[in-house]
Amino acid sequence: MLTSLEVILDHKTYPIEIHGQLKEAACPLLRRVVEQGRKSVVLTDSGVEAAATSVLNDVFPGLPRLVLAAGEQTKSLKNLGVVLDFLAAQEIDRHGIVWAVGGGVIGDLGGFAAACYLRGIECVQVPTTLLAMVDSSVGGKTGINLGAGKNLAGAFHHPKAVFIALDFLRTLPSREFAAGMAEVIKYGLLGDAALFAQLEATVLSPESRELSAVIRRCCAMKARLVQADERETAADGGRALLNLGHTFAHAIEQATRYESYLHGEAVAIGLAGAARLSRKLGYLEAGDLERIESVLVRHQLPIRLRQPLAAAALMESMKRDKKARAGQLRFIVLECVGQAHTLSGVDPALVAAVWRELGAAD
Repeated sequence: MLTSLEVILDHKTYPIEIHGQLKEAACPLLRRVVEQGRKSVVLTDSGVEAAATSVLNDVFPGLPRLVLAAGEQTKSLKNLGVVLDFLAAQEIDRHGIVWAVGGGVIGDLGGFAAACYLRGIECVQVPTTLLAMVDSSVGGKTGINLGAGKNLAGAFHHPKAVFIALDFLRTLPSREFAAGMAEVIKYGLLGDAALFAQLEATVLSPESRELSAVIRRCCAMKARLVQADERETAADGGRALLNLGHTFAHAIEQATRYESYLHGEAVAIGLAGAARLSRKLGYLEAGDLERIESVLVRHQLPIRLRQPLAAAALMESMKRDKKARAGQLRFIVLECVGQAHTLSGVDPALVAAVWRELGAAD
């Protein structure tokens, strides 16, 4: 094991372990599960299956495996039913375990299925993308998308453990790795100015020696926010800070039917949007806005829409965002690099102006 930390909640504690290889990470727990007579199943996607078939066969020999299509569209009511039917067909009981091996889509869907099946069975998160490693696998948020918007159905269902295996990162296309860097950059903006400065100085890659420490740093920040505000109920700040850029991002994803942008790419545009909104509101200095957009571009991330989208449709999508309260849009705004807070009641005209700067059409 390279390093580890724990998420400590009132009702549960679970480890986040960072290893070099999946076998090193997963096998000790898997052996204990087998010795206890507990059934396990593996949920993964076609991308992981194609890139790491031998690893899956070696680590999970003989375990039933359900392989779903890769991509955000897999997070659907239809596929939730597919997973639940699979668990029933494998005769998984209340002591069974779902091993969710994949990116954020598989982690969210697998975790939600585990929360629903028999009113809750255990799930082990095995993130295979950088984005899932630093963000979606930690904290217990699970869910699926509805036609009305992203992640509108879900449950808080914390994993039994999170096993991060860095060897998976070497199987990622460069675009997928870059998408994960959007969430890493987000953590620097939220509360770690030193991390942001490091990202300004060094463009990370799957071979970077600093990567393990950076992943741990991001996980530790998320763990602190989750421990302080597990269900995102704090009146100001708290876990909601993790949504920096996501109100913009989710609108982009829905408007393009989850087909044009990876989640991290939409988040990158959302971070640029949040920074521009913060500037218009008088919080962020012009120099910091330039720094934020520069570091996103250096990590091969977009800061503008690739093709124009209707500003009116994007604004309408924002109204249905699950973070909205009493019909008012709720944003995370930046005071400076490394400091943010929540803000409700933002003038829609300012938000529409930001959309136009991001490339939306009237």
